[in-house]
Amino acid sequence: MRDRQGCLWGLLQLFLLDKLFDWLQGNVGYRRGGCAGLGCGAILMVIFLVLAVGIICNTDWFSLF
Repeated sequence: MRDRQGCLWGLLQLFLLDKLFDWLQGNVGYRRGGCAGLGCGAILMVIFLVLAVGIICNTDWFSLF
């Protein structure tokens, strides 16, 4: 069983995830024409939510399969 992460480590991960999300949204997100118009903003939002829930709830998504 894996030890739980500390509060500061989780906050740092969320902060870095937020900065990465902002950068990706600015470059290939909504109204940028990235991904051939297939909705990269929506795809990035879903990925962001999955990663954020994984950080907050300390979920190991790879062990679920």
